[in-house]
Amino acid sequence: MSAGTMTGAPIAPTKRQATHTPRRKRQGGGNPLVYLIALVVVAFTVGPVLYGVLGGFRTNAQLADKPAGLPSPWVLSNYTGVLTNPSFWQYALNSAVIAILTTAIVVVFGMMAAYPLARYQFRWREPLFMVFVLGLLFPATVAIIPLFILITKDLHMGNTWWGVALPQAAFALPMTVVILRPFLMALPKELEEAALLDGASRIGFFWRILVPLSGPGMVTVGVLAFVGSWNAYLLPLLLLQDDMKTLPLGVADFSSEHASDTAGVFAFTTLAMIPALIFFLALQKRIVGGLQGAVKG
Repeated sequence: MSAGTMTGAPIAPTKRQATHTPRRKRQGGGNPLVYLIALVVVAFTVGPVLYGVLGGFRTNAQLADKPAGLPSPWVLSNYTGVLTNPSFWQYALNSAVIAILTTAIVVVFGMMAAYPLARYQFRWREPLFMVFVLGLLFPATVAIIPLFILITKDLHMGNTWWGVALPQAAFALPMTVVILRPFLMALPKELEEAALLDGASRIGFFWRILVPLSGPGMVTVGVLAFVGSWNAYLLPLLLLQDDMKTLPLGVADFSSEHASDTAGVFAFTTLAMIPALIFFLALQKRIVGGLQGAVKG
């Protein structure tokens, strides 16, 4: 028994204990300036949307009397008038079909392009991947005139769903490959080696193992493609006419035809953005998971 124990004197902490014991950071609530900036950003982002939604429940007289006021009383006729308008549902059908076609093409061909760039070893792999990366710097607006000539004159697909879906999918593929490639690279190589030893081909490994495990990444790129297609304006404006127009074009037509009906325009715009907003919010957790997997890869 040591002398320090017998006399009851306190034992001095060792050097290691003295180094690590006092290091306790006080946990605070965060920087108030950060929360203030976040609130300002949220106000500027959500404020116009909320104003449009509430404006649809008001009359034009209420909007003229108190532009920043709340509905008093609440009016449903603006929304019911839009929902009973056959043109609205035709626009919604066109937007939904084009968005689904675009999403399907992006997910399928994006996976097929990202798979060899992530799992195969060949000479020009990295330069080929850089082609997709450089595609992020090439917006659709730059090639809008050549696209119009190609789709309408050469392919004869003007004023059709496929004529809009194919170019939109082509310009969404670079972002899709950039997101999916690191996600696929992060999957263990032991899975592929075990599948090949069991007699599976590379194509079989792709469809039976890799695709099911890549669900979060596929959901991420699918949601981004769907929302981007739903909100697209310039390409459908040039390629679609009359009953083939999408909802963004329908909003513009409704706004010009009913310029004096401000409340009705608010209601039409609100209903046009709800499907994409619900779709995005319903899958936001999977989107975050897919992006985290891509970053980790």
